[in-house]
Amino acid sequence: MINSFTINAHRSGIMDNLIQHLQFTINPAIYLKDPVSSELGRRIIQGSVELIDEIGMEQFSFRKLADHIESTEASVYRYFENKHQLLLYLSAWYWQWMKYRIAFHTANIPDAANRLRAGLRIVLEEVTEDRMIQHIHEGKLHRIIVAEGAKVYLHRSVDRANADGAYLGYKELVQRLSDFIMEINPDFEFPHMLVSTVIEGAHHQRFFAEHLPRLTDIKDGTDAVIEFYTNLVFKAIAS
Repeated sequence: MINSFTINAHRSGIMDNLIQHLQFTINPAIYLKDPVSSELGRRIIQGSVELIDEIGMEQFSFRKLADHIESTEASVYRYFENKHQLLLYLSAWYWQWMKYRIAFHTANIPDAANRLRAGLRIVLEEVTEDRMIQHIHEGKLHRIIVAEGAKVYLHRSVDRANADGAYLGYKELVQRLSDFIMEINPDFEFPHMLVSTVIEGAHHQRFFAEHLPRLTDIKDGTDAVIEFYTNLVFKAIAS
């Protein structure tokens, strides 16, 4: 896991160099064998992102994944105990990646309000890029988090997973944005509540836009999610 950044974001070529060597440390309690440690493990992650994005978690199974990557079901079970654990891994990776992006893109912004705006844009925008990690399509993973992400904690095993540190990356990301808020208004009482509500609400709105459009005001050609929730945050902390 990358904890500190002294990076000049404007130096030519540095982003591409970092991307090529970027890795995140995921809590070992989330998997049986580290998928990054082998070519098969990386294929399992790549294939799971592709397949879950295509058919959803309800229809997803390790048997279907094994067929998709031309391997065996038993080989998948060597890496993950069940498909919920796999989803936990994907979610943990996603939030580590988001935390990295916020740290990278806000490192050289001196003004707290501008740092908060930049950080909010990163967690609120619709992700379409696919250039950081070869075996993970970030755009597809983003769609999975929007559609399936809440299932990692709306689950009977949430307390055990929490004790194992499964949600640490998400908590740290919320803390980072909460710290930006407290720099702007040290008297604001609800920074964590505000940040987590904004992130989850943004995911709901993107899901509604695709499946239940009468529940949202998102229109083609605009990103109402960023505008609405950024305005919400700044109005809340100014009151």
